[in-house]
This record gives sequence, C-alpha cells and structure tokens, in this order.
Amino acid sequence: MATDHDDERDAITAAIQRLLDGRPTRSTGALTTLQLAVEADVKRWVLTHKHVDLKDEFVRRKSEANGIPPALQHLHARAIDAEAVVHCGRTTAGFASASPSMPRSSMNSGPSWAGARQQHPVQSRTEPPHQHHLMRGNGR
Repeated sequence: MATDHDDERDAITAAIQRLLDGRPTRSTGALTTLQLAVEADVKRWVLTHKHVDLKDEFVRRKSEANGIPPALQHLHARAIDAEAVVHCGRTTAGFASASPSMPRSSMNSGPSWAGARQQHPVQSRTEPPHQHHLMRGNGR
C-alpha cells in the first residue's frame, strides 16, 4: 500500500531528475528549492521539514552541476568562451590603437558625462500660491 509519504518522495525524486535534466513541466526550471517544490507539486515545507534528505540530495546534485542544468551546460560554456573573446578583444593592442587621439587612460572608463554633475537642476512644477492667509482673521 502506497502512502502519501511514498507518493511525495516519488514526486520529489522525479522532479529533481526533471529539473537537473532541464525538462521542467510545472516550474520555471530554476534550480532552487522553491522551484523543486513547485515541480514536485508539494508545499515548500514538505521539502524543508519532511523530506530534508531529498532536498539535500537536490542541493548536492545542483552544486555538482554548478547550478546549471546539464541540458544547458553547453550554452554556459559557449557564454564563457564568448566573454573571454570579448575581454581579449578589448585589451589587444590593435583595439587600443584604433583611436590614437584618445588617451589610453580614457578608453576603459565610461562616458565622460556619466559622473558629471548636473549643471542646471530641473525646476519643479510651480504650484499656485495658497491663499490660506486670506481666510484667517476677523471673517473678512
């Protein structure tokens, strides 16, 4: 006889596998405890209080995958390669000599206007003067 306890464990185990394979059916696919609960269709407290061993297994397997589902690890590797190419392209001598009139120290800094103070502050909308002073007095 299967119990609710066994059904929950089966659902959580299947959800762990789906998330780590990058095939979510109910959740966003993020490798978090909350999304694991959503994927398994159980309340979060069921993972954090009742089936702590399964939650710990999920966290361990997630860390082995660097927090990236195996189905998406090839994309992560491509992104790292692309970042390396962009970084190398910015530091090569050919890129730095493309603009000889620009000082080398200013090439890596942001636009000169980014940190500049605003010279003309924006004026706030002018409100009509309140006429409370006319209502005070001897009923005039």
